[in-house]
Amino acid sequence: MNVVDVDPLSLAIAPPPNETPAERAAREFAEAEALRISNEIDEQLRKERESERKKKRPVKLLLLGQSESGKTATLKNFQLTYAKREWTAERNNWRAVIFLNLVRNVNYILDVLNREMSAAALPSPEYIGSSDESSEDNNSSKPKLKFKEKHRLLKLRLGPLRRIQTDLESRFGATAIEPQSTPVTTAAPFSNEGSESSRRTLNEFSINSRNGWKSAFEKFRGMRAAAHADGDDTALRKLQEADDEIAEVIAGCRDDMKAIWEDSTVREMLSRGKTRVEDSAGFFLNDVERIAVSNYEPTDDDVIRARLRTLGVQEYKFVFEHGRTAGQEWRLYDVGGTRSSRAAWWPYFDDVNAIIFLAPISCFDEKLAEDRRVNRLEDSFLLWRSVCNCKLLSRTQLILFLNKCDLLQAKLQRGVRIRDSVPSFGERRNDISTATRYFQQHFKEILKQSSPVPRSFFVHLTSVIDTRSTAVTLGAVEESILRDHLRRADLM
Repeated sequence: MNVVDVDPLSLAIAPPPNETPAERAAREFAEAEALRISNEIDEQLRKERESERKKKRPVKLLLLGQSESGKTATLKNFQLTYAKREWTAERNNWRAVIFLNLVRNVNYILDVLNREMSAAALPSPEYIGSSDESSEDNNSSKPKLKFKEKHRLLKLRLGPLRRIQTDLESRFGATAIEPQSTPVTTAAPFSNEGSESSRRTLNEFSINSRNGWKSAFEKFRGMRAAAHADGDDTALRKLQEADDEIAEVIAGCRDDMKAIWEDSTVREMLSRGKTRVEDSAGFFLNDVERIAVSNYEPTDDDVIRARLRTLGVQEYKFVFEHGRTAGQEWRLYDVGGTRSSRAAWWPYFDDVNAIIFLAPISCFDEKLAEDRRVNRLEDSFLLWRSVCNCKLLSRTQLILFLNKCDLLQAKLQRGVRIRDSVPSFGERRNDISTATRYFQQHFKEILKQSSPVPRSFFVHLTSVIDTRSTAVTLGAVEESILRDHLRRADLM
């Protein structure tokens, strides 16, 4: 055979001449071992590529529900539980929000007190307290409220808090103003997703999509950073002086705030008016001695409870620091919950992994702030029905939080009867276990009747201001969303 006809590769892989059976067995074993190692390396590289592909695909979670249902508190719990470093960096930014919540608590009481004292001063021996018409029958047999000189002095000494509230509200802009009315008469203005009217409504609200506590904090940081960069000591000093003045005024009113909240006549006045300011979002009067000090620093629980209204749709990006999805980016969307804000929701329905729907079940006897004709529980039912019925969400995982169970239990223990506001509750036992089962079953039936495809959902009984129990709930939520996320990415 001519040497030019010899294949070099064949020569390279040909067994050595005069190879013994033992040498051949050793050679073949070595070749098999090399192939095994090569295949293991290839498999490891494949897994790493798949892992990188998974990490590049963020988990998208949408938080839905009416205003004051607990959406923002849930988002903050996610940050506290899974992105602690970012949470700690932002915690002190909430100081001004908590101050605003506290002075609002006080100024609300002062408004009621001023109205009642003015009515008591009228020449009418029949005045017994409370201008709430719905409570006149209950109050007719009660003795007249007796306001004293100390109440007039409390009003005077707490007067500076009006200016503090105005200053803080101007700092936060529209997010600090609670809704008073709305032209929208439906629970779900997003339901006609493709209609021209829906697109027009969306344009009206899309301008608000950058407003919220995140952008407000960024604005404050930007102002300080700009002053530092420019070396503008005067601007920095003015910013600090404004913060110090607010804290000093609040600290100076601490004893009087405590006195007006603990005053028996004031408590009776609020009770006759069926006003429970302590059940409202952002209530801090029970903590006035701790908060109304010049060196106050918010705790984790304070930040969770702080109230600042969400406008439009807010996107928050977290890279989870631990848990099953450690290293994974999550994108959480917090939405404005008033009826006039809901038209902005539906563009975010596409490509979302899961929805947490928050329904505050303690609100069975309350009305919407923006429409006093509408029962809040009924509004949640209608809104849930529209979400379940939405074809764009037919394959999206639904997680229901029956929220504010702590307030529900307190309300029932005070003797408030569900059947008085929800006739279909009938003669069932008026206790927390019966009530939660009833509400859970009602939401389940709505899903069964409204969903375009058969589907299951997860339900949790929650009080999202309780950080410990909520962390446990979020662990279960993370697990269920992870499974669905992996299925969607074809990684299971």
